[in-house]
Amino acid sequence: MINQDIIQPENLVYRKPRLLNDTPMHYCPGCSHSVVHKLIAEVIEEMGLEERAVGISPVGCAVFAYNYIDIDWIEAAHGRAPAIACAAKRLWPENLVFTYQGDGDLACIGTAETIHSLNRGDNIVIIFVNNAIYGMTGGQMAPTTLMGMKTSTCPYGRQADLHGFPLKITEIAASLEGTCYVTRQAVHNVAYIRRAKAALRKAFEKSMLGKGSSLVEIVSTCSSGWKKTPEEANQWMEDHMFPFYKLGDLKEK
Repeated sequence: MINQDIIQPENLVYRKPRLLNDTPMHYCPGCSHSVVHKLIAEVIEEMGLEERAVGISPVGCAVFAYNYIDIDWIEAAHGRAPAIACAAKRLWPENLVFTYQGDGDLACIGTAETIHSLNRGDNIVIIFVNNAIYGMTGGQMAPTTLMGMKTSTCPYGRQADLHGFPLKITEIAASLEGTCYVTRQAVHNVAYIRRAKAALRKAFEKSMLGKGSSLVEIVSTCSSGWKKTPEEANQWMEDHMFPFYKLGDLKEK
């Protein structure tokens, strides 16, 4: 028997996730943040965790995430989101607790908090949006900036002898005992958006089952910081970011 409810016209229309507010987003055209916000809202709603979800947003482009996704949020100091998330999860272990962080916040200013939280196996999810640049504050070099990549603070390109090497924080996370799921995804086309959504759901499920800490990296673009159109930025990401930051699951247990 075919479930007639499934084929009703109203069920065939794509709708904005119910948890996304009507507040206009401040992100630049082509920015990946808005897509990731949509996926988070969809997964939380589909899992029925609207009343038990707590997001932690620190400083950076995503500082106003609490304006867009209608769940409980805690604002953290720059880089300290994992520490706050650890406290929230220990206080309310029945809740879904996740952080939403950029590469400068997570891999530079908050390196210690990130590594120690993951290593402890805190039952939280860290969502890591990596565009290889400080997008909010002027396009400076980040720990994840690629070799030879030009930014406002390395206008001739990143050089190993002067700036060191890009930090693969997700590979570090995969080596830690406390992590149960570590993955790197992207959201530049529909196929990858579907994979990223599945990865977020898996991470949230493992968190709620108490399996340990998870890190979901989203390799993304920064059209403004990279000084490119959205189309050019997507192509540059495919040509340069993906070969260095290889997509896929790095760890699952």
